[in-house]
Amino acid sequence: MLVTEIQQAGAAREQGADEASEKMAPVDTSGGTATGEQTGPQSGRKRWAVWWLGHSPDRTALLIWFFWQVASYVYLILAAPGRTEDAILDRFNRYDSYNFMDIARYGYDGRPDDPDAPRLVAFFPGLPLLLRSLQVFIPDLRLALVLISFVATAVVAVALSRLSESYREGSGPWAVLAFFLSPFAVFLLAGYTEALFLALAIPAWLLARRGRWEAAAVCAAFASSIRISGLFLALGLVVQFLVSRDGLRAPRGWRNAPWLVLPGVPVLAYMIYLWQRTGDLMAWKAAEAQYWGRYPEAPWNVFINTWNRSVNEPVLATSYREEILSAIVLVVLIVARLVRRNWADVAYLAPQAVALLAMSSFYMSVGRASLLWWPLYISVGVVGSRRPWVLMAYLAVAAPVWAINVGNFTTGAWVG
Repeated sequence: MLVTEIQQAGAAREQGADEASEKMAPVDTSGGTATGEQTGPQSGRKRWAVWWLGHSPDRTALLIWFFWQVASYVYLILAAPGRTEDAILDRFNRYDSYNFMDIARYGYDGRPDDPDAPRLVAFFPGLPLLLRSLQVFIPDLRLALVLISFVATAVVAVALSRLSESYREGSGPWAVLAFFLSPFAVFLLAGYTEALFLALAIPAWLLARRGRWEAAAVCAAFASSIRISGLFLALGLVVQFLVSRDGLRAPRGWRNAPWLVLPGVPVLAYMIYLWQRTGDLMAWKAAEAQYWGRYPEAPWNVFINTWNRSVNEPVLATSYREEILSAIVLVVLIVARLVRRNWADVAYLAPQAVALLAMSSFYMSVGRASLLWWPLYISVGVVGSRRPWVLMAYLAVAAPVWAINVGNFTTGAWVG
């Protein structure tokens, strides 16, 4: 049933749907402003509910999200025997998850018995602040992290589907399927920042395509409080504003330009806080260099270092080679966007390439960062909606790696 629904997504609305649903569905063509007209005697809340229930791509996206959650937990359970006896909450809360929990509990001073607490400034405050606020209702921060990712991924499913639909009708569910079965999607379940960042960044991009620059800037500002990638998002929005019909070229479009400064405010505020705390505006970057080896290096040296690690460290050989493949995918994706003159995508992706491929002594978290490259999954969705075999070929490679990484990460192995 799910495959059938995916193949039909983006076609004409269901014949039996309420006529009001048809009129309210957002239409976004070639990046223009989507409009919706509400008609009928029903209350606003009821009309919204009827519209949503009749919006097939949204429903399909959430079905994919739900069954992906089910499949992930099934595999988590199947992978555990003989490998881990950890509690379920601990299996998705590893490594950096505990850094976020420490910041939420103790601030950037960290635990009193933690000699490496200075590393914590490498993590932006958005997620820890959310955790601290939720702690009033959810004392177990492990559960809070899992619930944040659970809700955020549902938002991502719908937003990514709608964003893909704005490029080509019928491509949304395909893009969502490609995204959730991508090799590193396990980090969308874990207590990491990717899910929450994307739940703000993708709506920001979609709102910008609809010409709603104020709302896009607000979403991007919250995203910037979560990770430095928010600045890359902001740069992409600026370029989109410059080239879009609904941006600077729109009548009095210049009035929206000041909003695009907003995403930089949380980053600036955090840097000022670090300066007052440590005397160094870039203390977060210094901590990355000291504790994770993230410092500028020639791109070819970074590649060589990563390859040598894949040869000399057999336990992590697969992980390092996945990082190399991810780096290649990023470069190819940027070149493809350049050829198509999609300048906004290039403005968003190119700084990531610099940060990931030339600002670290070896490839680190490139695979995990691939979750942030929504132009990749939209491309798969758009092409897959015309040629289903392309998506099938993609899934034949990506889905098994996704399953293996779910098993590895939840049993304590590092996967990127």
